[in-house]
Amino acid sequence: MAKRTLLPVIGVAAVLALLGAAATVLVLPAPATTTLGGPFALTSQDGAAVTQAALKGHPTLVFFGYTHCPDVCPTTLASISAVMKALGPEKGAEAPRALFVTVDPERDTPAVLKDYLDSFDPHITGLTGAPADIRRMEGEYKVYAKAVPDKDGTYSMDHTAMTYLMDRRGRFVTGFNLDRPPAEAAAELHSYE
Repeated sequence: MAKRTLLPVIGVAAVLALLGAAATVLVLPAPATTTLGGPFALTSQDGAAVTQAALKGHPTLVFFGYTHCPDVCPTTLASISAVMKALGPEKGAEAPRALFVTVDPERDTPAVLKDYLDSFDPHITGLTGAPADIRRMEGEYKVYAKAVPDKDGTYSMDHTAMTYLMDRRGRFVTGFNLDRPPAEAAAELHSYE
């Protein structure tokens, strides 16, 4: 009699084990298939045309923000500046670079960007352009940006505040962690040269 009751229990246990294994497979995250980045044609703070070709040959940090930002943008640019300084002396064309792409092209002209970026590392290139071109690049990077009216008749910008790390081929690697010592972040950037 003991054998008879044991067989159904073993059968039920086997079925549950198979279902558990199937459930485990179902909850595993799928590999990331989303690619970030893509073609763009914008203008630098010096008035030069800049395209996605600027990302080739060296790792690049890309940050979207705007010059009227009261806190996140200047803080992030200061952190990027500290990392750029920690990289040490110039290494030529392969040295890591950084792009600051405005989400507010109506106010952030090349002259405004140039004046604003004078407070940060000279290896940070500011980019602006026609609103449609900026929106296209935001779409390529999956950036959220929206104007929010202020009480005084002006506006601020809600926007994605991630710093993108692009490799030497111009491909997205990861969100770059700036919340660590600049030398540590610089060492990671050097590893992508």
